[in-house]
This record gives sequence, C-alpha cells and structure tokens, in this order.
Amino acid sequence: MKTSDFSYHLPEHLIAQTPLERRDSSRLMVLPRAGGPVEHDHFYNLKSYLRAGDCLVLNDTRVLPARLYGVKEGGGAAVEVLLLRRHEGETWACIVRPGRRLREGARVSFGEGAMVGEITHVLEDGNRLIRFECAGIFLEALERIGAMPLPPYITERLEDSERYQTVYARERGSAAAPTAGLHFTPALLSELSAMGIAVAKLTLHVGIGTFRPVKVEDVTSHVMHSEQYAVSEEAADTINAARAAGGRIIAVGTTSCRTLESVAGEDGTVRAASGSTDIFIYPGYCFKVVDGLITNFHLPESTLIMLVSALCGRDRVLDAYRTAVEEQYRFFSFGDAMCIL
Repeated sequence: MKTSDFSYHLPEHLIAQTPLERRDSSRLMVLPRAGGPVEHDHFYNLKSYLRAGDCLVLNDTRVLPARLYGVKEGGGAAVEVLLLRRHEGETWACIVRPGRRLREGARVSFGEGAMVGEITHVLEDGNRLIRFECAGIFLEALERIGAMPLPPYITERLEDSERYQTVYARERGSAAAPTAGLHFTPALLSELSAMGIAVAKLTLHVGIGTFRPVKVEDVTSHVMHSEQYAVSEEAADTINAARAAGGRIIAVGTTSCRTLESVAGEDGTVRAASGSTDIFIYPGYCFKVVDGLITNFHLPESTLIMLVSALCGRDRVLDAYRTAVEEQYRFFSFGDAMCIL
C-alpha cells in the first residue's frame, strides 16, 4: 500500500480560508458504507440521516492560543514559539523560530514582559523545552497574549478566534481543532438530543503532528504521532448502552474515531481510560466500535484520508472526493463535511 495511492487533485481555490457565517450551513456529503450513490445536503439536515438510539461521540478538547510572539532578551531578535505539549509543570515542548538563536539558557520575553520563557533543553528533533514564568495562572496569561495556531494552509486572518473552537470545547490542550465538530450549533445538538440521539464526550488533545505529511511511500512504515486522550466512565457507559440497544456509534471527527478504537476491547466494549495513543488506522483495519463517521475533507496522502478509506474503502472515498471537487465543495478545516453511515 503506497502513500501515493491516497492522492487526488485539489484546486487551490477550494481550500476554505474562512468559516461560514453560520456554522451548520456548510454542505454535507452523505456516503453510504454499504454502497450506492452519494447524497448532497446541508449540515443542518444531519437529523435526516440519524435515528433515535444512535450515539454521537464528540471530542471536547479546546484549542490553546499556542502561538507566541516575543523577543530574545539581551538582543531583541524576534522569536516565534508554538507550544506542542506540556512536559511538566509550566515546561512545554515547543517549536521555535529561528531555532539557531535559541540555545539552552536563552530567555524570551512575551507580551511586553507579561511572560518569560527560558530554553532548558534542546530536543533531538530540534524542538525546545521551554520553562515559562508569569504572574498568575499560566493558561490565563496564555489566553491573553497567545494567538490561535491555524493550519499552514489557512493564510487569511481569523477575525473571531472562537470560530476555530467547537461550541462544546471545554478541556484546554489542543494545538489544532477537531474540525468535524465545528459544524455543530447548540440548537442542532438540542434538536438531535430531542430526537433520542445520545451524545457522549471524550477528550483527545490534537497535536501539531496532524498536519505533518506522510514522508514514506510504504504506508505501513509511517510512524504515527502520539496524542493524549481521556474517556470518562459516563462517556463509556453512554456509548456501551447505545451499542447494546442496537444504536450506531458515530464518531464526530477522526480524533474521536481514533480514541474510541484505542479504548475499545475486541468485543467493541468501550472502557474508561486516559493515556496516549499513536493508533494508525488505514485500509485493512477492522473497526471494533465505530459504525459511522462525520468528518471534513482531508489533505491528499494524509493519515486522515487513510482512516476514512479504512472505514469506507479507498476507491469509494477517492471517487467521493473527485465528486466533491466537481461539485465545488469547500475543503479542510473551515470546509464542508462528509457523513459516512
């Protein structure tokens, strides 16, 4: 299986640069797992494809304003820092630019001195461990002076940072949004709940590795990045009860899908757990608990399109993507959605 097997042609103008004014007005392509033609609809009509007893599984992670702009103390050189993951206390693994100027012991001032970071270690991959100091609570200071870490393919300025958060985002820790959830509104969630559709929330903090390309041609040789997750007893009970009653388990986003498949037993029972997962799902994988998936349209040759292909078949998925291009769907984080059932 080759990485190039998951390529498709995408005109650049179809890469969505800004969110739609109304979250649930995005288009929705419905792709039946069992075969048959795709349907074209809008996300606010999602209820037409779900039924009482189904269970939607949402990722409630909240994106950190993890991009910091500062100056190096003792020289004034401009520095950009991107927080990747907490190491311990207020020490974080970070990407820094320009790296050559930031050796161990270097200090950087952010927000006109509101926060200071000291390089404590240079990691093997070239990233840095930075220990941050500030008055008050670190995450609150970060909210004030940090910027949203938008994906590299989005070049336009985001006017409202909350549009890169789901309406149910709660647990701070992501370097990127679980974008399939961006289409939901409180009203739509209430409407689905009133129909008898269960909702379970888990957490997976999305790492910046989600944007890294697959650099090997043999798919099976790719080393997947690791991400932190947590599944509560309440969420596990909700999912297991829905499944036992014959409902479909529908993951909202590839992050929810990867988390569910990481904590499910071979019999499909979901257990409460927390930890890290580097599960890599590609065609040939046998799903243990996920029956359906709501997701956006993903980059060519990415691990995300490989996951979608595992659920529905590579040829069917690539045919659907070609149709999406022909029909002028919007792609990637702020783009339209696909529902596989």
